[in-house]
Amino acid sequence: MEFSQYDDNNNLSLTKFESMLKTNNVLFFDSNEFENIIHHYLENGKIALAKKAIKLGLEQHPTSTNLKLFKVEVYVFDNKLDLADELLNALYEVESTNEEIFIQKANILSKKDEHQNAIDILQKALEFSEGAADIYSLLGMEYLFLDKFEDAKTYFIKCLESDSEDYSALYNIMYCFDFLEQNDEAIEYLNSYLNTNPYCEVAWHQLGKQYFSIKNYDKALAAFDFAIISDDVFIGAYLEKGKVLEKLKRFEEAIENYKITLALDDPTSFALLRIGHCYEKLGHNDLAVQHYYKTVEEDPLLDKGWIAITNFYNKNQNYQKALYYINKAINIDTENVVYWKLYAQINQRLNFLEEAERGYKKAIELGNYELDIWLSRADILTHLGEFEAAIFSLDQTADFYPDNEEVQYRLAGLYYMMDKSNQGYIYLQNALQLNVEYYFILEELFPTVYQQKTVREIIAKYQNASN
Repeated sequence: MEFSQYDDNNNLSLTKFESMLKTNNVLFFDSNEFENIIHHYLENGKIALAKKAIKLGLEQHPTSTNLKLFKVEVYVFDNKLDLADELLNALYEVESTNEEIFIQKANILSKKDEHQNAIDILQKALEFSEGAADIYSLLGMEYLFLDKFEDAKTYFIKCLESDSEDYSALYNIMYCFDFLEQNDEAIEYLNSYLNTNPYCEVAWHQLGKQYFSIKNYDKALAAFDFAIISDDVFIGAYLEKGKVLEKLKRFEEAIENYKITLALDDPTSFALLRIGHCYEKLGHNDLAVQHYYKTVEEDPLLDKGWIAITNFYNKNQNYQKALYYINKAINIDTENVVYWKLYAQINQRLNFLEEAERGYKKAIELGNYELDIWLSRADILTHLGEFEAAIFSLDQTADFYPDNEEVQYRLAGLYYMMDKSNQGYIYLQNALQLNVEYYFILEELFPTVYQQKTVREIIAKYQNASN
């Protein structure tokens, strides 16, 4: 009843205040009413109305520290840090033990990237604080800004000890453990926390993720089950449980858990995609591809959905359909490097060599410098008789892979093909010194070069020397 009465009074104050703004009649509000009105507007992002309430509030209550602190908050929001600092200094002269003054001062310092100074101010705020949870949380965030994860973790733990239901602190603790790669310590901490908070679904969920990361799937499964027992509509727990069941090859059970999430809320592309993968593992190809279609309908920007459809048709050697869907994907996102690699590979399988070369070139331009991409492109250019372009591409490859025998053999073959035997000889020697057994590259890609007597003699010389 008390909360209901408070809400009713707050709503009445808001209605009264907004009515006053419409009529231009100035009404009186006590300072607490103004504080509630301003807090409501700030919480809902209505900054202009908050500013009006602060102005009117200070006109009626010019000595109110809390209203002035709201003014500081708006100054900070508007990035008027000097004005905020000036007002805080004035407030400090009046109330030197008000923790909110220290908190706002630290906020300004943090905005200026003076995180250590912000930490020093927050430490002072602790001396005057009755409930320190919020300050501990702010200290944790400042240490995160400084990449001091151990210190950050310490203060987030203190925050959670002060308020056992502050789940944002719990998530931040886990973030620190994960960054520090302290899985065992994280598991120990969560088990300790659960001893006193046995029905905390968030902690069970986090514990399951920790067990999953160290591949202890049985314990991960148990933890997610406890999360679901604690909250049977916890979608995240069902999704994570589904992932564990997939790892255990219990695909039908995984599908059941993913489907529960679809029933609890709007379908997610992740759940639809995982259901498709499970059906594919079970050999139910029609159901698999149906769910892949649903995935990209739900989220056309999800690259994993398009990749799943493309790979599905690739595996089933239906290259025309694979090409159709990868083209659709590229039309949506022309900068996706994975799409271009698949596009190139499919076109190569269909013997559309010019398109395949274009795909590999685009993948390289977008930053995929894998060796097989470079080599595939060079081999296609060679096959098309574009020897100079192939050499130019392989020279670039050599910048990334300077001591790779596959690159050197190809350069040797290309130079011999262009009747530049001296350069061909140099690259052939380099290749044979790196790996004499890879001479078959010449035999396969450049058979006319391999058949040359001088080339065979050079290869034989290195073979004898290695024996």
